[in-house]
Amino acid sequence: MKKRIIAVNSNCYHGYSIEEAIAGIRRAGFHYIELTATKGWTEHVFPDMPFERLLAIQDELEAAQLRPFAMSGHCNLMDPERIPDFVKNIRLAAFFGCDYIVSSIGEAHLKDNAVADNRTVAESIRALVPHLERYGLTLVLETHGHDHGTGAVLSDIVRLVGSERVKINYDTANVVLYGGVDPVADLRACVSDVAYLHLKDKAGAADVWDFPALGKGWVDFPGVFGVLEEAGNASPFSIEIEFTQAGPKNLAEIDQAVQDSADYLRAHGLSLIHI
Repeated sequence: MKKRIIAVNSNCYHGYSIEEAIAGIRRAGFHYIELTATKGWTEHVFPDMPFERLLAIQDELEAAQLRPFAMSGHCNLMDPERIPDFVKNIRLAAFFGCDYIVSSIGEAHLKDNAVADNRTVAESIRALVPHLERYGLTLVLETHGHDHGTGAVLSDIVRLVGSERVKINYDTANVVLYGGVDPVADLRACVSDVAYLHLKDKAGAADVWDFPALGKGWVDFPGVFGVLEEAGNASPFSIEIEFTQAGPKNLAEIDQAVQDSADYLRAHGLSLIHI
């Protein structure tokens, strides 16, 4: 299996501090982290934080030898009023030295104040490309929401944008919850446009919020890995565990789920080494 970056999304620690996330992720043996800057949900880092606070987080990451290679900065990219917020997120991701910035097309956890067709969305995203180029970032659009919940839909938008700076973040459980599709088949249809993956498991009924540690649900990860291998796609993995709507019982449950996910990947021949 190809070497690839394997990270943990700090959103796994929703409701807990970034320091707690850093400690748990590093303890499980990871060297990479996806920071979360999602308005109204998980704001582990955020553009309006005091500069001293951002520097302190940067120091914590360095001390833990965790590289912040990506940042979730979800904004409604269909809403002209939210585009300046997303540009701030791009600059924040650059501050932390990230290579990727993640966003859904619509809001991740807020109500959408605007909607648009794929061509209009593509025009809005294309206007972000100069900012992405300036800061050396790739925007990876997440399979998220009922209108944009499959890789096939996002492939259409990515191709309309027509920039190597804009690709897909394929979330292996969101495509089930929102898109109602089989992740393996859907990934195969869009794999050439995928540059990033949220490895997220799915338990319970397809339409129920239930995202356990890797290997504790029913997503066919060996099938996912096989599609990527066949395509020669070595995109980074970022583990995301969101539990049920009740949330985790405590911090120890999150730490254990992160450790269980690390063990699952190692058992399937993947390495967490620093690349």
